[in-house]
Amino acid sequence: MTELYDFDTAIDRRGTWCIQWDGVADRFGVDGLLPFTISDMDFATAPEVLAALRDRLDHGVFGYTTWQQDDFRSAVAHWYATRYGTEIDTGQLVYGPSVLNQLSQLLQMWTGQGDGVVVHTPTYDGFRKAITGLGRELRGVPVGDEEALVRELARPDAKVLVLCSPHNPTGRVWTADELTRMAELAERYGVAVISDEIHADFVHEGYVHVPWTRVAGEGRWALITSGSKAFNFPALTGSYGLIGDPADRAEFLRRMETAEGLASPAVLSLTAHIAAYREGGPWLDAVRAYVAGNLGHVAERLSADLPELGWEPPQAGYLAWIDLRAAGVDDAELQRVLVERERVAIMGGAVYGAPGFVRLNVGCPRTKVERGVEALIRAVKAVTSSPSGV
Repeated sequence: MTELYDFDTAIDRRGTWCIQWDGVADRFGVDGLLPFTISDMDFATAPEVLAALRDRLDHGVFGYTTWQQDDFRSAVAHWYATRYGTEIDTGQLVYGPSVLNQLSQLLQMWTGQGDGVVVHTPTYDGFRKAITGLGRELRGVPVGDEEALVRELARPDAKVLVLCSPHNPTGRVWTADELTRMAELAERYGVAVISDEIHADFVHEGYVHVPWTRVAGEGRWALITSGSKAFNFPALTGSYGLIGDPADRAEFLRRMETAEGLASPAVLSLTAHIAAYREGGPWLDAVRAYVAGNLGHVAERLSADLPELGWEPPQAGYLAWIDLRAAGVDDAELQRVLVERERVAIMGGAVYGAPGFVRLNVGCPRTKVERGVEALIRAVKAVTSSPSGV
């Protein structure tokens, strides 16, 4: 399948206002680093998406637009039916400019100042910023620690569980049993669930994503997502969601259309979603297989040079979440060596509340992955062999 598409040829993204490449100095303080950072890919989106966008551009008129039309709704329903064997109620659909914007709106609807919002740790930094920025209290529970999850959900002021499914940054794919148990606990303690499923389309072979709609009970819930992560068009802006309760759904739409002034979505995002969900499946399968090969290469190199890590590829996504604690690495010194000597930018785990880890983006041509993992290996060895990394 991958032979039908070219993922090996590098596309120069410099000078395109790209956060990962052009904005690297904002986070790392140095320009010109080879970046493995923010979670977008260095690949052009699916040819079918590009063709649909060109056709829409050729029309030449870009007036106010509605997402509440059958082309979009039926494309989403088709995707869930063919990818996940799940029938969705398209009457539950809502739309927003981004998944994080939807999260913010839902938190404002379902929580008040100082209320507890439960998340799994390590935690995607976008969640942390949204939750604490609204004056809510972020309450972390380690991935897989059900006792801690029960304890936090049972607290009287716990109002929402923000679920990342699959989980970012670890790449964990929750099982149907795990999700069912979370739904039961949330309903028991009166906690609403917001399930961010933007990484769902990148689940690797051997694992199965279960949409929240399949396990949701009678409690409050929302599933928020976008095709932008898997098909690599986040700059087009656009996301959608499913909200179970009709009154909550109506309030969400009211907020978006009046309070937020976002009644008209970006037409190119709608165009891209429809083309991706109707025609982009083969490309997605191919890029996911290519990324799996990249992750396999990282595993092979780490096994050969840093076997004490025991690293294995994630169950989903193109982000290699690497535990370096067994190597005894000092985070600050590692970052110094990566930046100053190796000239690469790799996200440190402290960003996600997990010192001792790094997050390496391998959504890129294999040659770039090779440079990144070799730089990481050299930096780890330098830091662990000499306190100053020299």
